[in-house]
Amino acid sequence: MNTPINVRKFGLAFGLTAALLYAGCMLLMITVGHSGTVDFFNSLLHGLDVSSIIRMNVPLWEAGIGIVQTFIIGWLIGACIAGFYNATITMNKE
Repeated sequence: MNTPINVRKFGLAFGLTAALLYAGCMLLMITVGHSGTVDFFNSLLHGLDVSSIIRMNVPLWEAGIGIVQTFIIGWLIGACIAGFYNATITMNKE
């Protein structure tokens, strides 16, 4: 049984998840400092050295815009996935 996915709700779920990850990243940077942040992302990215691109002095307004943009991108990704899924189950019914 292929049930269609609600595009708006799936987009919202993806957007909120992305925003939560962004907030987690902000919390990580606040709590562990520059060296801890670099160590974390270096290990997460298979040893890619991020020390030259990590910026710790991000203004609050910039972080706010970043979390909103991340939510929007996440919503769009989730909506696309749901839309594509719904289109494929519609094609399978024919």
